[in-house]
Amino acid sequence: MKILIMGSGGVGGYFGARLATAGNDVTFVARGAHLAAMQANGLEVRSTAGNVHVKPAHAVADPADAGAPDAVIFTVKMGDTDRAAASLKPVLKAGTPIFTFQNGVEATEMIGAAAGEGHVVPGVARISSHIASPGVIEHVSPFARLEYAEADNRPSERVQAFHTACRTAGIDAEIMPEIVRALWLKFAMLAPMSGVTALTQKPAGPLRSNPDTRALIEAAVQEVIAVGQAAGGGLKPADMAAMMKIVDNLPEKMISSMAHDRASGKPLELNWLSGAVVRIGARHGVPAPTHRFIVQALALEAAGRTA
Repeated sequence: MKILIMGSGGVGGYFGARLATAGNDVTFVARGAHLAAMQANGLEVRSTAGNVHVKPAHAVADPADAGAPDAVIFTVKMGDTDRAAASLKPVLKAGTPIFTFQNGVEATEMIGAAAGEGHVVPGVARISSHIASPGVIEHVSPFARLEYAEADNRPSERVQAFHTACRTAGIDAEIMPEIVRALWLKFAMLAPMSGVTALTQKPAGPLRSNPDTRALIEAAVQEVIAVGQAAGGGLKPADMAAMMKIVDNLPEKMISSMAHDRASGKPLELNWLSGAVVRIGARHGVPAPTHRFIVQALALEAAGRTA
């Protein structure tokens, strides 16, 4: 299968490398030092599930240089979504699926507006991974899973073809029966943990063990569940216990990608995580004071330290 990885960081780089190792024709879109390192030395993945090294790696700066793919894995940071989605237009054929595995719950609509709604297949990536150095992806979690389905949950040949490629590559992957609920369930853990770890610069273990920081996480989770219920995300009050169980089972040293970005002075996905909780909640009359506080407290660093 010819697969284009749009955004070759922790998520796209990891799953793209697994697919390439399995014999798929994979092209990685990247930029800067990461792109240069891949072009020179390939893409290395250091993983709890086994290391791989894709060498040579087909890496480009512009998707137009990649040719028309059978499928796109779209994993760019949310702030780059509009630009990246529009840049795909020259290589998209009718019905080419764009599997989005981004943070938040607004990516499907944003990509559809820029590249065409008929292309987008919503998905969820469950993995803790990041660029350790240019050309090197570090995967530190015991899990690495992809979930996806057509937005209306109907069976389709394009989703099945991608699913077969993932499973053949040994990727833990599932076609979900209710993809919108799956997106919101991840969001109910992701937005709180991203916000709290970025704000405190502390990992999951001590945050969940301290009564005060645990209460902060719980309040943030509860707000997402309330907003998700109002917004048609399929969330239920009973999901609160399930979300806190996930928090309790996170690796002790897990810290979110947004916390990594803050520590590195990079732009934050704040507007699409806690900011989205506040924004979507306001549309439905559901307050989100914990997430509003997170947005306000990180406001000076949202655009990156050098901005």
